[in-house]
Amino acid sequence: MPESDFTFTASNTTPSAEKTDIAELRRVAVHLAETAAAHVRARRPEVFGAEATELDAVQSKSTPTDPVTVVDTETEQLVRKLVAESRPGEQVLGEENGGTLLDDPDAVQWVVDPIDGTVNFVYGIPAYSVSVAAVRGGRSVAGAVADVAHGVTYSAGLGLGAHRSEAGREPIALRCNAVESVSMALVATGFAYATPRRARQGQLVAELLPHIRDIRRVGSAALDLCMVAEGRVDAHYEHGLNLWDWAAGALIAAEAGARLILPAPTSPGQDGELVVAAAPGIAAELGSLLDRLGVTTPIPISG
Repeated sequence: MPESDFTFTASNTTPSAEKTDIAELRRVAVHLAETAAAHVRARRPEVFGAEATELDAVQSKSTPTDPVTVVDTETEQLVRKLVAESRPGEQVLGEENGGTLLDDPDAVQWVVDPIDGTVNFVYGIPAYSVSVAAVRGGRSVAGAVADVAHGVTYSAGLGLGAHRSEAGREPIALRCNAVESVSMALVATGFAYATPRRARQGQLVAELLPHIRDIRRVGSAALDLCMVAEGRVDAHYEHGLNLWDWAAGALIAAEAGARLILPAPTSPGQDGELVVAAAPGIAAELGSLLDRLGVTTPIPISG
C-alpha cells in the first residue's frame, strides 16, 4: 500500500524521557475524552428524551442533512475549559469552534471532535464517540476515542501501543486481525453529506463489494479506525475526513499494527482526500485494489 508522508510509525527507540511525556499526554487525552463522553451521555436524554424541552437543539451545517447539536458545541466548550485548566497555554483545534493547526514541533495542540457520529447521536443509534488527540507539528503523539454509548475508551501513545479500557476491567492491548486476503476482509467506510461526492462514493462501493467479504457503515470514522485496531473490521477507507475525524483514531490503528494512508494534516475535508487504515496482512493487496478501482483519487466536495 502506498504511504503518505504523514503515516504513523510506531517506534521502539523512543527515548525514555519522551515516552514519559507521551504517556502523560495519553493520560490527559483519556481524561478529556472520558469527561466529555460523560457529559454527552448525560445530556442526550435531556435534549432528545421524552421530557426534552430545549428548542433549536439541532441545526444544520454544510447541508440540511449534516447536523450539529447543542451538545456538540457544549462538549467542545467543556474540553476547551478542561485544557485551559490542566494544560494552560496549549491551544485547541476543534470541529465546532475551529482553530489553526500549529507547525511548531515542540508545541502541543489538542485536536477535538466533540461528537463523531452526530446523526447516530440524534437518532439514538449507539455508535458515536468523542475524539481527542495531542498533536505536535501536525503529528499525533497521543490520542483517545471514547465510545460514549458503551463506556469504552480506546487510546494510544506514539511508540507505546494501543489499548481498550472500560471501568472495572484491565486494559486490553489492541492488535489488528491476521487476515491475509482481501477477499476475506470486512471493510468499513463512510459517506459524505454533499450529494455529488455521496453519489461517487456509492459507485465505488458497488465496484469494491465483489472483491471483499462485505462492507460496514457504522457512522463514526473515529470508531471505524478503532475497530480496525481491535479487529472488529479489517480495514477502513473514507474520502473527505478532516483532521479531527482521524487524528486520534489513526494513531490508535497504527499502534495496533495497521498500515495507513493519510492526507496532510492541513488538508480540508472539502478536498476529498482519502484516509485508509488496513490490517498489515492485506495492506498491499487492498492498496492495489483501491488504486485500480479509482478509490485513491480524491473526491472534492463539488464531485
